[in-house]
Amino acid sequence: MSDPLPRRPDIAAGRLPVEALAQGFGDLHPALERHEALVEADRCYFCHDAPCMTACPTSIDIPLFIREIQAGNPIGAAKTILSANILGGMCARVCPTETLCEEVCVREVAEGKPVRIGLLQRHATDAMMETGRHPFQRAAPTGRTVAIVGAGPAGLSAAHRLAMLGHDVTIFDAREKPGGLNEYGIAAYKATDDFAQREVDFLLKIGGITVQTGRALGRDIHLAELRRDYDAVFLGLGLAGVNALGAEGEASAGSHDAVAWIADLRQTADLSQLPVGRRVVVIGGGMTAIDAAVQARALGAEEVTLAYRRGRDAMNASLYEQDVAATRGVHLRFNLQPKRILAEGDHVIGIEMERTRIEAGRLVLTGETVTIEADQVFKAIGQSFVADGTNGEGAGIALERGRIRVDAVRRTSLEGVWAGGDCIAEGEDLTVVAVEDGKIAAMDIHAALTAAGRIAAE
Repeated sequence: MSDPLPRRPDIAAGRLPVEALAQGFGDLHPALERHEALVEADRCYFCHDAPCMTACPTSIDIPLFIREIQAGNPIGAAKTILSANILGGMCARVCPTETLCEEVCVREVAEGKPVRIGLLQRHATDAMMETGRHPFQRAAPTGRTVAIVGAGPAGLSAAHRLAMLGHDVTIFDAREKPGGLNEYGIAAYKATDDFAQREVDFLLKIGGITVQTGRALGRDIHLAELRRDYDAVFLGLGLAGVNALGAEGEASAGSHDAVAWIADLRQTADLSQLPVGRRVVVIGGGMTAIDAAVQARALGAEEVTLAYRRGRDAMNASLYEQDVAATRGVHLRFNLQPKRILAEGDHVIGIEMERTRIEAGRLVLTGETVTIEADQVFKAIGQSFVADGTNGEGAGIALERGRIRVDAVRRTSLEGVWAGGDCIAEGEDLTVVAVEDGKIAAMDIHAALTAAGRIAAE
C-alpha cells in the first residue's frame, strides 16, 4: 500500500511575531488588583469547619488568610499561607483549585461561582515576596545535618521546614537549576517572569540550606555515603522515566517526549527560535498533554490535536484545563489509541489511531482506524520511577507499584531515609501534595533527630 501522506514534514521556528508569542505565553491568570482582591475576599462566608481547608492537601487556613486580606493585611495572609505551604506562591498558580478548594466552596455549591481562592492566595504571597523579606526565623542550631536528594517541591518543602527547625540541610539535584517540576515541568504561561527561581531564592532566605546542582544520585553522590555522612536523608527524586507508546514507528524523528520538550521550552530564552510543526498531535489525557498542546499552539502550530484513548470524563486533566486547551485552539479527540506513527524517510508525517470503546467497563479496540496528519507527535502518557541510585548500593529500598514504599510519616524501609513527592507509591503528581509530603517527612525527621522532638518553629 502506498504511503497515505506523501509529503515533507513542516517544522520551523519563528512562526509567530514576537508580540503574538508574548500574548500566547502571557500569564494565564493575571494577578488581582488590590480592589479586586478586597471585593473577592468579601464573598467568603468564613465557614466554620470550612470544606475548602479540608480539601487543601497542605491544610492552609483559607478562611483566616482571606479574612486577613479583607482586613487589608496581605502580608499577614501570606504568613498564614506559607506556614502551611512554603511554596504557596507557585501552588496559587498551578494548583487545580477547581477540583480542590474551590470545588467544595459553599459559593460554588450554592451559586456555581466559588470564591477565587487561588487568585487570593497569589495576591497575598506576591505581596510578601515583593517585600524582599522572609517571614520566618530559624530556631537555634541543633547541630544535626540532613541530606535531601531532589530540589523539587517535596525536597524544597522538607529543606525549608528542617532549616526553620534549626537543622543544617544540603540539597543535591541532578539538574542545573533547583525547582524540579516547578522549573522544568510547568507550562510557561502558568509561571511567568522566572517565578520558579524567584520562589526558590525566597525560600532559601531562611538560611541553613546549601544547594548543590549537577549532582546525580548513583553518579556523583551515593545513598550509602549520604546515610554515613548525614544524620538523615530525604529522597524527593520525582519521576525520571517516560512511558513508551508501544506503537510502530515511535523512534521516528519528530516523535518527542512531551516532558522533555516542555523542559526545553522552559529553558529557552528566545521562544521565536524554538521549532514547532505546522501540524502537531499530542497523545495523552493529563496535565502534561494539555500543557504541551497549548504551548505548541502558542508557538504557532496551525493544527494541534490532543488525542486520548478514553472518553472526556476519564481524563486526568480537569474540565477547566480541557476548556483552556479548547479555547486556545486545541482540537480534543477522544477514544483514539495510537497504532502506528507514519514516517517519510525517518520523519513523522502522521499517526494512525484506532478507535476504542468501553465494553463491560473495559477499554476495547474496535478495528476502525483514523489517520491524522502530523509533523510532530508528542507523547504524554505518564512517567515512571527510575530506581537507579537507590538500589544496588548495599541495602535496597523497598518498592511498591514501582515506586518507593513509605509509611504515614514518609519513612522508607531503610533506617534514616525518608521519601516524598512523585517518587513514592502514594504520589499524586501534584505540586501541593509533594509539598505536604516534604513537610510531613521533615517533622518526623525532626522528631527523630531531637531528644524530645518538640523544638518549635518560630
